[in-house]
Amino acid sequence: MSALVLAPDLKRTARVGPEAGEASSYVDRLVHSPKDRRIESTGLAEAIDLHVIESQIVPVPNPRPATLFGSGKVEALGTFIAAHEIALIIIDHPLTPIQQRNLERAWRAKVLDRTSLILEIFGRRARTREGRLQVELAHLSYQKSRLVRSWTHLERQRGGYGFLGGPGEAQIELDRRMIDERIMAIRKELEVVVRTRELHRRGRRRVPYPIIAIVGYTNAGKSTLFNSITGADVFAKQQVFATLDPTMREVRLKSGRRIILSDTVGFISDLPTTLIAAFRATLEEVIEADLILHVRDISHQETQMQARDVELVLNDLGIDTVTADSHILEVWNKIDLLSPITRDEARSAAQWPEERPVPVSATTGEGMDDLLAAIDARLGRNDEILDLIIPAHEGRLVNWLYEEAQVLEREAMETGAVRARVRIAGEKKERLLAQVRRAGAELKVLMPVSA
Repeated sequence: MSALVLAPDLKRTARVGPEAGEASSYVDRLVHSPKDRRIESTGLAEAIDLHVIESQIVPVPNPRPATLFGSGKVEALGTFIAAHEIALIIIDHPLTPIQQRNLERAWRAKVLDRTSLILEIFGRRARTREGRLQVELAHLSYQKSRLVRSWTHLERQRGGYGFLGGPGEAQIELDRRMIDERIMAIRKELEVVVRTRELHRRGRRRVPYPIIAIVGYTNAGKSTLFNSITGADVFAKQQVFATLDPTMREVRLKSGRRIILSDTVGFISDLPTTLIAAFRATLEEVIEADLILHVRDISHQETQMQARDVELVLNDLGIDTVTADSHILEVWNKIDLLSPITRDEARSAAQWPEERPVPVSATTGEGMDDLLAAIDARLGRNDEILDLIIPAHEGRLVNWLYEEAQVLEREAMETGAVRARVRIAGEKKERLLAQVRRAGAELKVLMPVSA
């Protein structure tokens, strides 16, 4: 389908949207340049295989409540649309139902605003039943909010039922009731998903393995990073919202610590609140995570603004992104796309201490060892270093240490016993003590790693 992409260039104080809450998020998003928004919107359109005839930045000095654009601009765009037989116009801005209806009448073509386009992409990308239910819930919630004054045919009255007759039911009320019923049905199904995820989390807590959630702006390279760390084959493509359904894999670090790495849906500026709400069951993996990897495309010209958009979503989820206690580790991805000078600057800016960002290239593998070491260090703040003397016949305990801990030193004693110095995760200490008691080994606590 042929499409035209329009990126309105409004003043930062402009507030034209369906609801004050939706408009306010757009005011925050205006820190992105019009050029970047035009490029991003074009990418969103191409993500669902639309043929973009042209994309334009449209100055809007005085937003109009009826059409957003001025009458002259509406007429000029209408001439262009008719001449090129464009069937779909995408506007990178929230539209009220009246604005959408008036523009469709003026241009005789379908009009989608940014929220509608993102919902459409999510509908195409969802692969699992859970993902499809979440997208449908977001679609219905958005559709319900736009029933009022959206289409005149919704004002028609339906005839009464039964012998009593009566005024009947307005079509708009019938549509709203049907949407409400479907929303309730979806929420019941998703409640089962939430319970299932909670059971899985309880199972993981019993192991327990730390959960590491990967988040970031869409197309920042999260799935490529996930594949690079885990050796998995998660769908990864230079494409917005390539991943919607969460994927988890177990990874073992050099310390012997096992972690569960979770790849999640990408964020984007002005992400519809209906989507955040619908995907909350999935995003709970982020909320519950022991450590969050915030992957940034450090080569992108608006990487700072993208990072801010991600932090806004995390804040909406109740995740602290500001204080020193924040459990977020920034990963500066795609350093292979930087010039040599800029790459060196990124490396020097991201040196230890461990709270600082880690520069990597998920594609080439550069910096991946540093990233795994940083993850280990952040998770290892409660680790302890222990000295053990293990009886000669207790090879089972030695094997356990190599599987579950990091063996720093090992020495065979004249008696045949083994002296070992190990680093053990805090959450595994009780299990180690049980192994020591069973084996009759001697144990001495040297120090906590954080000391």
